[in-house]
Amino acid sequence: MGLDLVLAAESMASVRCSVLTEHRTEAIMFTVDTEALLIDALTQLGVQARQAVGVSGQGIDLVIEPGETRVQVRRRALVTDEVARRLLIETPLSPDSVLLVVGDRVTGTARRLLIAHRAGYYDLRGHLALRSANVVIDADVEPVTGRTERAHALSGDAGLEVATALLMEPATGVPVRELARRLGRSASTVSEVLAALRREGVVDDRHRVEGTELFWQVADRWPTARIYLARSPVPGDFAAITKPLRLGLDDAENTIGWALTDSAAAVAYGAPLAVRTGQLLDFYVPDQVTPRRATTLLGAASSRSQARCAVRVTPVPAVCSHRIDLVTNPFVWPLAHPVFVALDLAQDAGRGREILGAWTPPERWARVW
Repeated sequence: MGLDLVLAAESMASVRCSVLTEHRTEAIMFTVDTEALLIDALTQLGVQARQAVGVSGQGIDLVIEPGETRVQVRRRALVTDEVARRLLIETPLSPDSVLLVVGDRVTGTARRLLIAHRAGYYDLRGHLALRSANVVIDADVEPVTGRTERAHALSGDAGLEVATALLMEPATGVPVRELARRLGRSASTVSEVLAALRREGVVDDRHRVEGTELFWQVADRWPTARIYLARSPVPGDFAAITKPLRLGLDDAENTIGWALTDSAAAVAYGAPLAVRTGQLLDFYVPDQVTPRRATTLLGAASSRSQARCAVRVTPVPAVCSHRIDLVTNPFVWPLAHPVFVALDLAQDAGRGREILGAWTPPERWARVW
């Protein structure tokens, strides 16, 4: 049944005022990926939903799997009763679809109005409600802190963490909440990064990596500063070296520790280059304390040419927590994942990138460069 005619007969002055208000609100409201946030909230409640890719019918944004309920999503910063009335009037709905309004804040009167007309709302402060022929929801969910849209997907630590996680599993398509759990980040932060990556066309709507552009974007932001050491650590000297420096040599693939990278690691993965005897070994270490301890225990080298190894703090935790213990590795050290080794080679615009062009890692890993 439609809205009372009195709603359609409201004064033009009131309508003009609210339209201006909403246009101004939309102009200053930078949204994150609304559909991804909504899917995440539904998942918290054990309700499966998917983005409506390929679903026939105009304006359908999500499909909730119980009963294949089709949802048209509308996003506003503030949802008042005036905004809710207008959306109910202006949103064309088919018999098998339902309106769901997402807002940073949904007022009490707006909530009641939407539910009364068999629609729904998601208040990002932490409540989701929906009425349809197949679905009835009214529950608290995890609040989402309002944020501005990212100017660049890879800005900040979270951007690099999300991007490298996708590069390590480019064809998997990890859901927002699962990726957030793995990275120890909030779902809203991860959703922001993924939305920005989709806007840039480097991942698809299932968060699968498309082409090589994402790798090269990460390479452009990959840090290179190192500390050069006079001696390399001796793995067998547990009391003096292994424990204080957190080498992590036992059960490398399930622990955190030093990760060998750059040319030596590339050779271990079969890249077409050679390393000489006494090659400088390049390591990622897990925290800011380790380089200071390493300098004390192993001594600082006066120059790169005098150094026996180099260390740098990992840009993302995964480098030191997802190491590879390769049977054919000629070195005693656990290896950084091939993606991180490739990012290091990419820093050399000449020989390094030439090597990348000729290197495909073993089948266990995907080439993303």
